[in-house]
Amino acid sequence: MSDRVVAWLLRSLWAGLAFAVWPAIAAGLSREADAVRTTAAVGSWIVWAAVLIATLVPAPVGLTVLRVAAPGVLAAVVAAAVSGHPSTVSLALGVAWSAVVTAAVFAPATAIVCVNGPAYPNERRFPLAPPGALLLGPIELAWGLLVAVPPAAALTLADGQWVLGGVLGVLSVPVCVVLGPALHRLSRRWLVFVPAGLVLHDASSVADPVLFPRPVVESFGPAPIGTDSLDLTQGAPGLALELRFVEKVPMVLVRGRSSGEQGSSARLLVTPSRPGRVLAYAAGHNLPVRTAVV
Repeated sequence: MSDRVVAWLLRSLWAGLAFAVWPAIAAGLSREADAVRTTAAVGSWIVWAAVLIATLVPAPVGLTVLRVAAPGVLAAVVAAAVSGHPSTVSLALGVAWSAVVTAAVFAPATAIVCVNGPAYPNERRFPLAPPGALLLGPIELAWGLLVAVPPAAALTLADGQWVLGGVLGVLSVPVCVVLGPALHRLSRRWLVFVPAGLVLHDASSVADPVLFPRPVVESFGPAPIGTDSLDLTQGAPGLALELRFVEKVPMVLVRGRSSGEQGSSARLLVTPSRPGRVLAYAAGHNLPVRTAVV
């Protein structure tokens, strides 16, 4: 499926999302005060419109926004089923549509479209899989706070609960300022094919992007079991790929909170979200690709 088809499919799914989920969400708000319902409606349509605009211009920040908003909508529909009495049809439609949208925004093809939006015509970016440790709670916690605290502050204030609403409003500032950029950094990790070779762009592993010139690359392929290559995968799930070089390549490694550790390596590991497409593109990019694990 081409990038253009993926982009238009994503836009279509998001465009129809509001009309598919709003009946269920409105039913969940039916017992609330008029001010709360109005605040929820205005806020929901603003978010929907903002994300729709983001899908029209693919970019890494749009990927982050989509991956925060889409599961948030799914959570809102589920919450509506608990707090209100939506009809079976509206609830089923809302859950099904928002689940499909959530699956679509987390698909690797969507990430490829978004990260390549602002790319130069002669480069191609492939996202890296998220660090394994972050998938076991930190990402979910950060997402939960982002989608829960600011809306809760707005709805609580609309309900006239000034003290609680004020506390939540103050808490919303560090939640958005700290957790938003933290999640966005996960959308800015990729391998980049450029005319000169291959670039690793991953601020969580290397302080600055590292260029591996084509003549330096000895081979590129699946990592053998038990390899002692420099591991830059950060425990990401999926197939790790091993880059081998004819000589050591210098780089500034990031270890924990330190970002100034000088290093070099003749072999390293990375985990793209679509390793098969990466190797296929590398072969077409005149890089020495090996398909067997050796």
